[in-house]
Amino acid sequence: MITFNKPPFMGDEFKYIKEAIDNKQISGDGAFTARCKAWLEKSCNAPEVLLTTSCTHALEMAALLLQIQPGDEIIMPAYTFVSTADAFVLRGARIVFVDIRPDTLNIDEKQIEAAITPKTRAIVPVHYAGVSCEMDTINGIAAAHGLKVVEDAAQGVMAFYKGKALGTLGDFGCFSFHETKNYSMGEGGAIVINDLKYKEEAEIIREKGTNRSRFFRGEIDKYTWVNHGSSYLPSDMNAAYLWAQLEHADEINNDRLASWDYYHDALLPLVRREQIELPFIPEECTHNAHMFYIKARDLEERTALMAHMKEAGVQAIFHYIPLHTAPEGLKVGRFSGEDRYTTRESERIMRLPMYYGLAREDQNRVVSAIEDFYRV
Repeated sequence: MITFNKPPFMGDEFKYIKEAIDNKQISGDGAFTARCKAWLEKSCNAPEVLLTTSCTHALEMAALLLQIQPGDEIIMPAYTFVSTADAFVLRGARIVFVDIRPDTLNIDEKQIEAAITPKTRAIVPVHYAGVSCEMDTINGIAAAHGLKVVEDAAQGVMAFYKGKALGTLGDFGCFSFHETKNYSMGEGGAIVINDLKYKEEAEIIREKGTNRSRFFRGEIDKYTWVNHGSSYLPSDMNAAYLWAQLEHADEINNDRLASWDYYHDALLPLVRREQIELPFIPEECTHNAHMFYIKARDLEERTALMAHMKEAGVQAIFHYIPLHTAPEGLKVGRFSGEDRYTTRESERIMRLPMYYGLAREDQNRVVSAIEDFYRV
């Protein structure tokens, strides 16, 4: 079976974990956390980045920093993972879902303004597949209406919009280092603080509501409970695992891009015969090959195609079930406007195996299986 995903492993992970243990610093904010933080700030040209225990928790921190209250409304696409909504629902917010663009599967920036009400507090664009949303338009809408922008850039590390790193374009950016992402620490994430006025409060929230970070920097002689917060700080052993990959970030990125390009070129004949559709990358976007997907004609065809792929020994998957159709989504949110593309596109997409080190012969097997299905 050609698996859908294999987490990257570069060879120094165990060595660095042992080094963290030998340093007697296995809890958070050790030497490896500092290295990962510095790398992210440099590579993203970000003023402040804090490692977190997940992208979900990075989003929760953003909701806390924005002081989201019960009854506040948050605009986002319904085509996203549940964490995008959960982080704000936990604060009592109502979710206002808007339709996606059929080309990038990102939030349709043209539908956002109509969804704004006096209760709207923030817009949460999701950069699907590491391809940026139309951020100039989104930021312009936010500025005109006094709203905040929280980028769900879970899939967006090493991806850019007009030369700027995803996660640095709004007020906050949230990354994931889950095992399915391009760079992994098993479970983990990061929050990008693009307005430094939130820096100290973010540190406090991340450290259970204490000013412990200032204490460890020698800025105060003792630390205490100064605000509400939670434990959003990852172990330095997790950061050690991640650091082994960030050291090879360009190598991983280039390998994935080569696999992405190979799929794209190999499947173009099926596109020309109008049998499938391939991902679209806008000119202003630099993607990171987080995923490669194809679009079937409809749900019935995709179901048959996935059964065919499984029989051929290829693990292909789909996501997401649109949140506005889910039981919890019906309770905590509403859909603004018409669902022209969200459900339709979600029923067509099929993701292909994509990971660092994907062998060309395995890609050929994947392509051959798709060609066999569509062979007339």
